Amino acid sequence: MARTRNKTAKPRAAAGAKIHLKYVRSMNSCPVKHRLVVKGLGFTRLNQVVEREDTPSIRGMVAKVPHLVVIVEAK
Repeated sequence: MARTRNKTAKPRAAAGAKIHLKYVRSMNSCPVKHRLVVKGLGFTRLNQVVEREDTPSIRGMVAKVPHLVVIVEAK
C-alpha cells in the first residue's frame, strides 16, 4: 500500500524569483553525495556566489548541504 502524506500549502516564490547561494565550506572529507549536490548547484570554487531560480528542487538541494552552502540575502 502506498504511503500518503498530508501536504500543506507552502508559500511559493514569485515566478522567476532568484536566490543567491554562497559556497562557504570545503567538500574535503564529505560524502560523495554531498559533493555531487554542490556540483549540481554549479559551484566550482570556495566562496563563490551563484544565482539560481527559487524552486523547490534548488531549495531541497540546499537543505541537503546546509553546512556547505548558505543562502545570501539579495542587496
